[in-house]
Amino acid sequence: MKIATFNIQNLYYRHRELVQKERSKNSSDWITELDTLLRKYPKAVADNERINDLSFLLGFEKMEDMPYAVLKNKAGDLCFKRQGFQNITKASFLTDWEGWVKLVNRPIHEKAIFSKAYTIAETDPDILLLQEVEDRASLWEFNAEFLPLLKVSPYREVLVFETNDPRGLGMGILLKNGYSFQGMKNHLHDLDADGFKLFDVDCQEYEINTPDGDKLWLLSCQFSTDGTQRKKQAEKVAEIYGRMQSEGKKRALVCGTLNDVSYSDALSPMLRDTDLRDISRHGRFKTDTDQGRDGGYFRLGAYRIGVNIKQNDYLMLSPYLFEKVQMAGMNRKCTWPEKKPNWILYPSITAKHHAASEHPMVWAEIAL
Repeated sequence: MKIATFNIQNLYYRHRELVQKERSKNSSDWITELDTLLRKYPKAVADNERINDLSFLLGFEKMEDMPYAVLKNKAGDLCFKRQGFQNITKASFLTDWEGWVKLVNRPIHEKAIFSKAYTIAETDPDILLLQEVEDRASLWEFNAEFLPLLKVSPYREVLVFETNDPRGLGMGILLKNGYSFQGMKNHLHDLDADGFKLFDVDCQEYEINTPDGDKLWLLSCQFSTDGTQRKKQAEKVAEIYGRMQSEGKKRALVCGTLNDVSYSDALSPMLRDTDLRDISRHGRFKTDTDQGRDGGYFRLGAYRIGVNIKQNDYLMLSPYLFEKVQMAGMNRKCTWPEKKPNWILYPSITAKHHAASEHPMVWAEIAL
């Protein structure tokens, strides 16, 4: 069995606030402060006034009144049509940019879409867990149109589930080669101790049937960028995993974008208080190392020596699965290096907007 996790950062369109070139330090601080104030209860008058100030500073007043429009190609010009987009497909380069679009979204470059396909095709896992997928229709089209172009068989089962994030950050799972979907449970409505939604995106449990009739239990997660909330989420995932173990579900794993490094206290409930094992620490975990002098360097928070990018994405296995790993690795040829270190990229990626994602794909091959 080959399994992989990949934060694909949408397929055809991405919310505009997620593709801003770079946030200033002030902007990042404002977002963190606003998130803290919104979760505070009760709020003082000064808190509400500060929320109003932060909302203005972050540009919330610029939201469009019309969330959707229809894009039409007339005499070589692209025109918006505000109503009547029933039975119209989503606009993309595949439809010559005709169809419906969300006004708050921006199209992803064609080369970036192919970079996503190259990443999946090169690893070709039996089970692929995705974070940040806009919808099932897009994923089904991507699976049917792009993977066959790269001589890879498309996935037989394609599922996407919505999350608490309204910006097209869904979660998906694709299965083939005899693996089949049995059921799922989300945690959209779990609350923290203060009565707020625990997961601003989600933690989703999947039950998978293997070709031999065994079962796998997978947890796909995307954690908050707020450290305090992230620790609460880690505690919940550790609790879910502990329940699985107590029920004898030894073929279990946890994966996804956790938005923190492995030594962080926020992730300690999972990485130090359970028996989950990080695949990047396995002796058979291999990946291309950095070029030049960075190839022998071990940066704080990196995956390992010579792989000096900050670890945000994880594939963690139960001891039973960890012992059965035959091969494992990470594909970061689809990601653009902002600064040093540098690594090998796909030939098609010559600029940042050609990259498939800011996240690498992490995978493991396990002898069940």
